[in-house]
Amino acid sequence: MTSAPLAAVTGAEGFIGSHLTETLVASGHRVRAMAQYNSFSSYGWLETLAPDVLEHVEIVLGDVRDPGSVRGLMEGADCVYHLAALIAIPYSYQAPHSYVDTNVTGTLNVLEAARSLGTPRLVHTSTSETYGTAQTVPITEDHPINTQSPYAASKAGGDRLADSYHASFGTPVVTLRPFNTFGPRQSMRAVIPTVIGQVAAGERTITLGDLRPTRDFTYVKDTARAFLAVGTGPAEQVVGRTFNAGTGGEISVGDLVALIGKVMDTALDVREDTERLRPAASEVMRLVADASRLTAATGWRPGHTLEEGLAHTVEFFRDPANLARYKTGIYNI
Repeated sequence: MTSAPLAAVTGAEGFIGSHLTETLVASGHRVRAMAQYNSFSSYGWLETLAPDVLEHVEIVLGDVRDPGSVRGLMEGADCVYHLAALIAIPYSYQAPHSYVDTNVTGTLNVLEAARSLGTPRLVHTSTSETYGTAQTVPITEDHPINTQSPYAASKAGGDRLADSYHASFGTPVVTLRPFNTFGPRQSMRAVIPTVIGQVAAGERTITLGDLRPTRDFTYVKDTARAFLAVGTGPAEQVVGRTFNAGTGGEISVGDLVALIGKVMDTALDVREDTERLRPAASEVMRLVADASRLTAATGWRPGHTLEEGLAHTVEFFRDPANLARYKTGIYNI
């Protein structure tokens, strides 16, 4: 009997990583999941997964900034999904060195381990923020890179390393560039959980930053399927390439708040908080994806509308046990 393929996931304890872990198990994989080492032995969102999922998951504590941790995670893996990253844009203004350590050096450690171990496939995670404000729409993978925050710059650095390892050493890397993913388990640093969390906690005056930017919001289950698609698709179709994952639709933050109010059947009053505004030249005003390359290579398409995804997210936050995990009354950076 052939054993199930082994997938290794960095950043598995996080929002997208925990959903990807579920998706991998559902598709027949064993998963070795790295959660960042901490003295509480916390496994993050992995602790909330169903027992029938966790029986196929080996959880290890480690850190992508440590080459030994990374190599131990990746030994014997058929595919490695590299999601570990510092992701909050506001905090990147305060701690840019930390972002380089994790998002650049951490990625280098993953690439070096893949090169040394002969890992059959490595899926590297990028971000739509590397494009900056859209110069042409929809945004294809050939759009210029314009990093408007230290976070975006650190992710672009990791992307360039991934490209260079494929070109220099033949490392079988594929890069997935998700646009704005949302859904259950997302942190309050993102706009959708910020709004839904405040409403679920009883607030009717919502505090946000700039309401003008537009984003292409993709439900997390669809993003997880995009990772699986490039991790298991034919090598000749995906290896050495970068793929956008998004819906092709866009909505402004202001219109999004109104839609959330509709889904939650609640009238909302929005107040702008200057503390939540990005520096003027750092704000990305428009992002909307062209994911046709991913569809052509793998057949992936989003399976949820924005309203459907919001309804699932609202259901999650309305569960008192879930809401209790969040600090809805402060600005989470």
